Amino acid sequence: MARRAVEKELSRERIMDAARHLFITKGYRGISMRSIGQHLGYSHGSLYYHFKEKAELFYAIVVQDFDHLSQLCQQVTKDAPSEGLTKVEQLMLEFIKFGLDHPYQYEIMFMLRDEEILSYCRNEQAKCFDMFDFIARQFLKQECHPLESNPSFPLSMFLGMHGFISFYIQDRLTFEDIMPAAIAHVKMLSQRNYSLTS
Repeated sequence: MARRAVEKELSRERIMDAARHLFITKGYRGISMRSIGQHLGYSHGSLYYHFKEKAELFYAIVVQDFDHLSQLCQQVTKDAPSEGLTKVEQLMLEFIKFGLDHPYQYEIMFMLRDEEILSYCRNEQAKCFDMFDFIARQFLKQECHPLESNPSFPLSMFLGMHGFISFYIQDRLTFEDIMPAAIAHVKMLSQRNYSLTS
């Protein structure tokens, strides 16, 4: 009965939130299931009720974070257009907002460089890029934009967004802190890519 109570109190979400922070601050190799348990104030044995091993826990975090980002980007397709922004610009802003407002998640998804865990991220990164490419092209088609037929535009926009996030994430600035700069950046990316096709 006591074990069931502990398992119920120590949810998957709590474990994942703690592990996400530790993976970023100490590195994947620098933590163990035992250290995650200690951080939470539980024995590491109670973690194994939810996750068989550290790799499974890490992958669960990666999948959850990419799913969250995907849902936010899909929501842009349903939202009404924002004044002064194209739908592609709205999509880029949503991506940037996610990165700045969820820095630990973003760092795990796109910025960790440990060879042991890159394979966990690569597949999800590819799916994320494919989703961005698909949604962006839908918007461009609706807007009769010449970029629709440019095969290189999604990657250059994607890298432009990532560079912006990578620069500002170091100072833990939120999207609200730098929203004017973010808007100017996505407009520049959109115009630059447009001019390359003209």
